[in-house]
Amino acid sequence: MEKILIVDDQKDTLVILREYLKKENFTVFTAESSKDALLAVEEQKPDLILLDIMMPDVNGLELAHMLTLNQETAHIPIIFISARITPEDVRTGFQAGAVDYIKKPINKIELVERVRSVIKRTQELREVVKLEKVQTFTATAVAANHKLKQPLTLINLSISALKRILNKNDYNKDELMAKIETIQVSVNQIAGILNNFLHIENPELNSYLGDIKMVDVDAKKNEQDKN
Repeated sequence: MEKILIVDDQKDTLVILREYLKKENFTVFTAESSKDALLAVEEQKPDLILLDIMMPDVNGLELAHMLTLNQETAHIPIIFISARITPEDVRTGFQAGAVDYIKKPINKIELVERVRSVIKRTQELREVVKLEKVQTFTATAVAANHKLKQPLTLINLSISALKRILNKNDYNKDELMAKIETIQVSVNQIAGILNNFLHIENPELNSYLGDIKMVDVDAKKNEQDKN
């Protein structure tokens, strides 16, 4: 059941909107100020916010701006509800981060349908993002596996060669050291690949296959080489 936060300093508006949405089986929370709204967002983690623009403390535009700039709340869609209905007002609302704008007085059918529409679009977008993350992870894992196979193969070949050398009654020290050096280089190469993973903070994406992206595990190394 989706959770909706209604923010409005007019109690009668809160009561009406709450009843509209509760009858449609939404879980509804209310706040009469921006301060209370921030607390409600933190505690309830709503799926959508209905936000009045004209508020006594921090107005709705400023609150929307704060929420969209915060990583923890930027994903929550905001619908403005306002008696300010000029094209400029509507444009300002969208610029503040709203995904829709409903003009007062509010029609129940319009409200419910717009709320449903926004929630549906948001859920669909989250599914797309989730799928892209899975594809990116898979592509990155495949690419990393490919990068690791070469040094691992060299290590295995060098170990086999060392065994053959040590089974001889008389072996060449330089030949032995050459194989050990190959192993050391390969180990360092593997350590470098794993270290790049550990230091990925702002991953860069490269094309992998079609529209699928993968994390550039060499981005950190390339950055260090430039420096």
